[in-house]
Amino acid sequence: MQKNWQIGSFFGIPLFLDPLWFVVLGLATLNFGVAYQQWGNVTAWSAGLVMALLLFASVLLHELGHSLVAQLQGIKVNSITLFFFGGIAAIEEESKTPGKAFQVAIAGPLVSIVLFLLLSLVSSVIPDTTLLSFMVRDLARVNLIVALFNLIPGLPLDGGQVLKAALWKLTGDRFQAVHWAARSGQILGYSAIAIGFALDFFTRELVTGLWIVLLGWFGIRNANSYDRVTTLQETLLKLVGSDAMTRDFRVVDADQTLREFADLYLLESSSPHVYFAAADGRYRGLVKVDDLRTTERSQWETQTLQSIVHPLTTIPTVSESTSLAEVINKLENEQLPQITVLSPAGAVAGVIDRGDTVKCLAQKLNLRITDAEIKQIKEEGSFPPGLQLGVIAKSV
Repeated sequence: MQKNWQIGSFFGIPLFLDPLWFVVLGLATLNFGVAYQQWGNVTAWSAGLVMALLLFASVLLHELGHSLVAQLQGIKVNSITLFFFGGIAAIEEESKTPGKAFQVAIAGPLVSIVLFLLLSLVSSVIPDTTLLSFMVRDLARVNLIVALFNLIPGLPLDGGQVLKAALWKLTGDRFQAVHWAARSGQILGYSAIAIGFALDFFTRELVTGLWIVLLGWFGIRNANSYDRVTTLQETLLKLVGSDAMTRDFRVVDADQTLREFADLYLLESSSPHVYFAAADGRYRGLVKVDDLRTTERSQWETQTLQSIVHPLTTIPTVSESTSLAEVINKLENEQLPQITVLSPAGAVAGVIDRGDTVKCLAQKLNLRITDAEIKQIKEEGSFPPGLQLGVIAKSV
């Protein structure tokens, strides 16, 4: 599996390089090196490499713009990655209001525009015939292109994020705003692919056409990703504990001895792993099998489950009406194997583990997840890498 390489950090944000970044570095060096041939081969190719590196430095500053504004809002930025199509900041969660979402979205293009203005000012005081003047003007122009391109109103571009913030403000519905901005991104992506193929066919500009097609494909893929993740987020908020919980537990007599409990239940190969003790019609708490191992065997004949039970008030619980997003966050934040669901009366209504949440989502959204995969999630106690529900639930 392809891995990104960490090359450092800025303001506490890890910086990664995608291996395909070197392909674009080479192409950018070739592009600028050919353009500067009038200054000789060695100078031209050296200047081309410097320009390629400055291009990605500009992209990095653009992404830092998004990241620093997000950090000012108290949002964690996991990383910045430079890759084939530029750069991306992995911001952990959504801003709390449309206005703050707009600030994060517009920060990157504003950085690029400021760089364009500063470089244009610098170029005005450098003699026009020098290589340095050409390089500064080209870098200014590149930053302007980066700003304008990113302001195209469709996800995953910054313009799509701006559009999302505006629609969120108008409708009051963040999820609907993302769906519409993603739809815009899909339309723009398909349009770019059509334009790219048209260029190939009518003008024979194969490289330019192919590049536009790739950009369109990248846009569609990421717009679809935004759409899917948003659907997951909506569903995690709509579904509640009672939708995902199971009755995969056993209620045992709190007054029986540890020996009786062990003989009756622990020797059964098919017995469940979750036990709740009850007496006089009331739940006394959770029985943890590991507690038996720490109790002297000589006491098993006389000591009852009541002596080792964990009261419901001391164990992790959620209510039947708790959203599935909150359930997952609790499972992940506290690293729990499962969590107890309580009824409005305070009785045990069910239990939920990670496999149960995935199964519930799969049924609701018609996801292709097999029973074998659900079983594996339950056994491993973690979500599969391709379905990072912990991250998605945290971002809601």
